[in-house]
Amino acid sequence: MNIFKKIYYRGYQLVFKLALPFLPYRKPKILKDEKGLVEVLKRADITSVLLVTDRGIRGLGLTNAVESCLAENGIDVHAFEGVVPNPTSQNVEDCVQVYKNGGCGAIIAFGGGSVMDCAKGAGARIAKPKKSLSQMKGVMKVRKKIPLLIAIPTTAGTGSETTLASVITDSQTRHKYAINDFPLIPKYAMLDAKLTLGLPKHITSTTGMDALTHAIEAYIGKSTTPGTRKSALYAVKTIFENLPKVYENGADVMARQNMLLASFHAGLAFTKSYVGYVHAIAHSLGGKYDLPHGLANAIILPYVLRAYGKKIYKKLWKMGIYAGLFDKSTSKEAGAKIFIAKIDDMNRQMEIGNKISCIKEEDIPLLAKTALHEANPLYPVPVIWSEKEITEIYKQIKD
Repeated sequence: MNIFKKIYYRGYQLVFKLALPFLPYRKPKILKDEKGLVEVLKRADITSVLLVTDRGIRGLGLTNAVESCLAENGIDVHAFEGVVPNPTSQNVEDCVQVYKNGGCGAIIAFGGGSVMDCAKGAGARIAKPKKSLSQMKGVMKVRKKIPLLIAIPTTAGTGSETTLASVITDSQTRHKYAINDFPLIPKYAMLDAKLTLGLPKHITSTTGMDALTHAIEAYIGKSTTPGTRKSALYAVKTIFENLPKVYENGADVMARQNMLLASFHAGLAFTKSYVGYVHAIAHSLGGKYDLPHGLANAIILPYVLRAYGKKIYKKLWKMGIYAGLFDKSTSKEAGAKIFIAKIDDMNRQMEIGNKISCIKEEDIPLLAKTALHEANPLYPVPVIWSEKEITEIYKQIKD
């Protein structure tokens, strides 16, 4: 890659890192149950809310307790249950219309990452009705307070309940892009393990690996802080210890709660320290083929870590030590390889696989360009790649 491009990218990333202490990040306040949710809404004098979810979640009755509790306390609920995986710009517009028709004063995002992306996108459109979603893509293009946003995750993985990002797929072009701004961080997050008990095994596994990817990419990047490193280490250790447990026994409430907390902390880490090429590649595949994001991350992660090589050995070693995978007598290189092998082992144990069959050879050049455009210069990756290096990853993961 052109040396001047690399200098520009690192300079861009350095500016953001230096600005971190002065930017208005916030940690969402944790609510334990529906009663806490009602108290928040009553304090804000809100009598009508938009509930954003999907048909599967609502069809399973997971929202019943929340909806009933709100109704019993005189709070009207207007539900939008049309969120699709990799939510589209049309999804968001339909969601906004329900909010307006119901005279709502707050948004409750009840579901996984797609639901929260849609809810955040709706909040951005409500705050700036004259701007399209595509006009707000990138960094700090919203810059206006959105309606009160409360996140209730039903998966332990996306960390969207802590982040400033909304990832949207354009309904026409299928291009996937992110809107990143501080007003999109939910003000509250309700973490209730009971809501995750009915998750199918493949959702449990892939969303858990999504959280692991968040923590690892945040930790190995070049824009870490003491706080993000602490959160990332906690998340990695907790996921290694608890994800296999909840995969084998979905009724393990304590392990489920631990996974929710791990996802929350991974979100705190990457919302400040960002992610890297794993996410950029996964987003390109999600936009093109509707590939579930957590599944894509799980498969891509070990390939990218190996490709980074020696540059990340020390950081992988530190994470491995903290997670108890080996002791300090293990060399940096050996420890890094053990760490990556642990990820491979978890993928095998949870029947995730190591290849992606939907990738078409003729699509790879455009996919690579899309991923690079997302990652550079924003993501403070350990190693800056050109189109050649990132193309090689697509070829390696292609079945």
